[in-house]
Amino acid sequence: MSHAITNEQLTGFQQDLAKRPEAPVNERTVTKNGILASSYDWHAVSESTPVFSIDLDTGDVANQKQSGRCWMFAALNTMRHDMANRLGLKKFELSQAYTFFWDKFEKANYFYENVLKTADQPADSREVAWLMTTPQQDGGQWDMLCALIEKYGIVPQSAMPETYNSSKSNEINTALNKKLRQNAIELRQLVADHATDDDIDAARNQMLNDVYRMLVYSFGQPPLTFDFEYRDADKHFHRDTDLTPKQFYDQYVGWNLTDYVSIINAPTADKPYNQTYTVDMLGNVVDGRAVKHLNVTMADFKKLAIAQLQAGESVWFGCDVGQSSDRQKGIMDLNIYGQDDLFATSFKMSKAQRLDYGESMMTHAMVLTGVDLVDGQPTKWKVENSWGPKVGEKGYFVMSDAWMDEYCYQIVVNKQFLPANLAQAQATEPTVLKPWDPMGALA
Repeated sequence: MSHAITNEQLTGFQQDLAKRPEAPVNERTVTKNGILASSYDWHAVSESTPVFSIDLDTGDVANQKQSGRCWMFAALNTMRHDMANRLGLKKFELSQAYTFFWDKFEKANYFYENVLKTADQPADSREVAWLMTTPQQDGGQWDMLCALIEKYGIVPQSAMPETYNSSKSNEINTALNKKLRQNAIELRQLVADHATDDDIDAARNQMLNDVYRMLVYSFGQPPLTFDFEYRDADKHFHRDTDLTPKQFYDQYVGWNLTDYVSIINAPTADKPYNQTYTVDMLGNVVDGRAVKHLNVTMADFKKLAIAQLQAGESVWFGCDVGQSSDRQKGIMDLNIYGQDDLFATSFKMSKAQRLDYGESMMTHAMVLTGVDLVDGQPTKWKVENSWGPKVGEKGYFVMSDAWMDEYCYQIVVNKQFLPANLAQAQATEPTVLKPWDPMGALA
């Protein structure tokens, strides 16, 4: 039964609006200033003072500029914090361009793997359509960076600095995705023509050769070896020569990446707590580290983050940063915009409903560097962003604890902080989720 909008309905809507004394003022305000400015609540600002009972000194923030590398910046920042504290480094960064290069190269090969895996499906199948929508992108997850480091190591930014395309990635993404879609056509045709494995491998090798050349032109050639020079906090000069990227990681970062695990809070009916999950066709390095999440309650989620901060180590986390957020002031608070009051309606949804119905998912990764505890309970969190020092408090944001409840989805913690029951749960084999599951969203 169809229900077209009738003139009687329109008359009713107009009469309802005429009964609202605030309507003319709201119309003038919103048409002139926009929805966010018109619904802004300064009370949330006054409650978001950047003072915290636990506050790690992590130095100047980085700037991902016009690229989607937040997950990469956040992960490298957690390693940079530890390295800078141990060596007494100032204004030091690890090379995001280096990991960006290898991520795009490996994502191309991962895409080819999935194209061949689905080559027997029609082009309009959901899996193939999902692959072709975005063959590769800038975003990623923690486990994907671990896979890159385990294979390629890392380098200081001095060994592979930023380029136009690493800081402004739209052009290389457009060119690379066009090339990958063309490659997909060729690979699917080879399978349809019953080409031999050798013929397919040869075609795939040539495709990778083209991608490698495109990336070198865009980001520069990744160094095979380099020299690392620095002055420590006591102004002593150090030089380490002829390092490979893997030697640099082992010697100067030295984390056992298998100790760090992904913890999520996804309160949807299809993901019981204290169980692990992975996502089909999500990753970058073929045969590398797979994405694996342990789903826990929000109470456990926060306890783990606090434990790591109390131990003096920052925490990588993923969230939906665009929700109830003032980017310029650096405030994430559920009350920053009163749109319910402005429009005299309700936008209320539970966290599970927002995930199930596409209203929210992880869109951005940052670093927790502090928390304010009152009687042992968190009230607000200090966040290191990667949007440069001109937003927030010199690049640092304040996140209310209530905002974390609703819009934080992932943290990465050392396994040493897991209680026995969660450690046992984390060791189990994961359930495989569909490629388009919201827990497969890339920050």
